[in-house]
Amino acid sequence: MTDDSVAPVLTIDGPTASGKGTLARRVAQALGFHYLDSGAIYRAYALFAEEQQLNPEMAQADPALAHALALNLPLRFHADGIMLGDREVSEALRAERIGNLASEFSALPEVRAALLARQRAFRSAPGLVADGRDMGTVVFPEACLKVFLVAALESRAKRRTKQLIEKGFSATLESVLANLRKRDARDQSRSVAPLEAAPEARLLDGTTLSIEDSVEQVLQWWAAVGGRNIPRSPASPDQHLRAPDGTSPSGFQQPNGSRRSSLPPSQARR
Repeated sequence: MTDDSVAPVLTIDGPTASGKGTLARRVAQALGFHYLDSGAIYRAYALFAEEQQLNPEMAQADPALAHALALNLPLRFHADGIMLGDREVSEALRAERIGNLASEFSALPEVRAALLARQRAFRSAPGLVADGRDMGTVVFPEACLKVFLVAALESRAKRRTKQLIEKGFSATLESVLANLRKRDARDQSRSVAPLEAAPEARLLDGTTLSIEDSVEQVLQWWAAVGGRNIPRSPASPDQHLRAPDGTSPSGFQQPNGSRRSSLPPSQARR
């Protein structure tokens, strides 16, 4: 019987619109691994909270409610998309409004604590590629390989604007640029699990690299580390994440100086 808890993990973190989702999916496909889009979980929470008339200010005032809502998030991934309750919400989650809400909700320690176990539950054989903002620092600190993907702000804004327009959303380069600056500041300054590279992360600048070259670089790094997870230290990086009653998220019931360098079954939509 395979022990999923020791399945190898490769993490790809980075700011909004850096291209980490595309890179992570391609790498997962190349390795035949499962794939976790952690941002989709926070976006689903934002959509669910909005439908329950809970905004970020109310959640901050009532952290127990925000925590309970996250624990009861009726989210399910499947081969073709994402279900929230009995609705397909893959496209709805990509709206800029939902992304901004997700960024605000994700700054709340109680929400992050409640969703931690759900993210870790994606880990299974033969392995996992996880993308997000704290995959290598908090969610999978023992990952075999940690990549931090960066890209110039204007390059990211152009990519994001193109994505939004292609999906039928209204967007201008100027508004997207302003929004990315706000998102970056919020993600980097939050008190819990801020956006930052793990000390041992490999820094990859995707501003000028093609997706093919980026994938090749990550696969070379993966081959070099041999797919071995780092032993987890006794002082786990999630020790500061606590539920409102003070308990550690690791006890929750699981729902069904960086180094620089110039979907099938792999998508684990469970």
